[in-house]
Amino acid sequence: MIIEFRTYTVAHGQMDDYLQRYEARGLPLLQRHLGRQLGCYVSEIGTLNQVRHVWEFDSFSDREQRRSRLEADPEWQDFKRLNRGTFTHQEVCIMKPTRFSQTIV
Repeated sequence: MIIEFRTYTVAHGQMDDYLQRYEARGLPLLQRHLGRQLGCYVSEIGTLNQVRHVWEFDSFSDREQRRSRLEADPEWQDFKRLNRGTFTHQEVCIMKPTRFSQTIV
């Protein structure tokens, strides 16, 4: 299993619009193609205007296959166009659990 953390810094004043768009259009597409989202969080303290999406995959290969199918979906390409100018920075981090890590249910 691997966990993917996708952190987006949203342009000032655009967070509410982005989250509404994401919930209505992006999340259903992502769930269809990527599977299990462990959470979606917004920053409260520290670097502000950030949203973090957390996804679980069986393996890096599983992630690659799922993301390839997502990128081939015209609806996803439309959603990405709607987000132009929304983000000022993006970071993607892939983590593997330690053998003693608790399983997220």
